[in-house]
Amino acid sequence: MEIQTEIPLIDEILADYEDILGRAFVPYRNHIYRMANFCLLLEPGLDDGQRQRIFIAACFHDLGIWTNNTFDYLEPSVALAKEYLAKKGLDEWSTEIELMIDLHHKLRKIDDPAHPLVELFRRADLVDVSLGLIKFSLSAEAVRRAKREFPNSGFHKALVRLTVREFFRHPFKPLPMIRW
Repeated sequence: MEIQTEIPLIDEILADYEDILGRAFVPYRNHIYRMANFCLLLEPGLDDGQRQRIFIAACFHDLGIWTNNTFDYLEPSVALAKEYLAKKGLDEWSTEIELMIDLHHKLRKIDDPAHPLVELFRRADLVDVSLGLIKFSLSAEAVRRAKREFPNSGFHKALVRLTVREFFRHPFKPLPMIRW
């Protein structure tokens, strides 16, 4: 499967947040595209609805960092996604997308037969956050292609800066988004 370089739904959603993201727009967009592609490569048989849920969750999963200026961003990110889903009449997707966002930094595997996209989404984010060191069933070449098509553009450096800042602000809970 080829890397998808244009996903209109992602670009449509992100357009509303370009001003808020500012300099982080391109790095965040590239992170979303890498994640979305990793999902599609890890599970190539997804139907259109599943693909749309992944694209929506990907757009909102870290967005609370910028909209709420916080590193404790899961709840604000979920709220943004739920607002979007309500506006689009997609409330039936709300539970699964909320789980995808809330659990995307869970350290252990998520075994939820009712919501299989949650584990897929967690894995795709971990592939990207680990810079491809963790690949699951992806080939090294697939990870390289996604990274080449959607360069990091400072995304991981920004995460390191935010983590250090959060450590000094809240030394006893520097990574509030991590779930066991």
